[in-house]
Amino acid sequence: MPKPVWNATQLPIVQAPMAGVQRSRLAAAVAGAGGLGSLPGAMFDAAGLRTELQTLAPLMAQAGAPYNVNFFVHQTPAPDDAAEARWRARLAPYFAEHGIDPATVPAGAGRQPFSAQIAEVLEEFKPPIVSFHFGLPAPALLARVKAWGAQVWSSATTVAEALWLQQHGADVVIAQGLEAGGHRGHFLSDDLALQSGTMALLPQIVDAVSVPVVAAGGIADARGVQAALALGATAVQVGTAYLCCDEAETSALHRAALRDPEAGAAVLTRLFTGRPARGIVNRLMREAGALSADAPAFPTATAALAPLRAKAEAQGRTDFSPLWSGQNRSGCGEPSAARLTRALAGL
Repeated sequence: MPKPVWNATQLPIVQAPMAGVQRSRLAAAVAGAGGLGSLPGAMFDAAGLRTELQTLAPLMAQAGAPYNVNFFVHQTPAPDDAAEARWRARLAPYFAEHGIDPATVPAGAGRQPFSAQIAEVLEEFKPPIVSFHFGLPAPALLARVKAWGAQVWSSATTVAEALWLQQHGADVVIAQGLEAGGHRGHFLSDDLALQSGTMALLPQIVDAVSVPVVAAGGIADARGVQAALALGATAVQVGTAYLCCDEAETSALHRAALRDPEAGAAVLTRLFTGRPARGIVNRLMREAGALSADAPAFPTATAALAPLRAKAEAQGRTDFSPLWSGQNRSGCGEPSAARLTRALAGL
């Protein structure tokens, strides 16, 4: 039998936190339908996070519903002038094509790691669930999160990672299969060959740990949910299917690609951030090589691409846009997050 999750929702459906394409509106809609809504915090500074939580937390309190706030756990790399120069040299033909002077393009990190400043904001609102990607924060920060009674979740892409998370304080493990869209949650090894599909990974993690396990990756309908629950998952986390809901902030170009059967495969790439993530193939991925080592370390690859992305999107093209998607896009037809949540639960 699946292990119970503390403060469980009405339905065993978790909306995956998706940085850059959603805010509190999507999370509130999912929670209102009986699922677990998630707010991604990786691209907010402290002020931005506070603003979102000022909207979301009262709604959740009024509904008596739990919610999740998610963060990346990574070390911002030291400046690497050689790596940045190599990346800009690789992008030079594109800068020239679009009339962009690369000297005017600032470097920087596109995502923020979990920090003491962010923890201070969270303490004001005390979300019942805080989840992490790429491991867990330092013990002192983790203790701050747990001090208000929050449950801690984190992603594992291997059994070894699941065991590590349990040993270091995770209350719930998210078993992220290789099919999942967006960033891999791996943190013990960069070897993608160690990762496997959701339905192979899930029962192994369920058998290995004593905490509840949430299945993630490649699940887009009620059949997939039931299969994951039969393999021991307590709940199922779904991301790609929510990208085309009205409550998401996914761009029109991204939505069109998700709904286009001719758009091509969703493959792993490190070009957009410096770390492997799954998205629909576009021009940059085809020409530069999806896993090219030219992209600098996460999360510094994003800055140089920003003006190229803006120029192309203004022309209706996705040449330099990260079109995040899992391998299963079949669930991208429902415009209502509430209806999608209930449909995933078989209602």
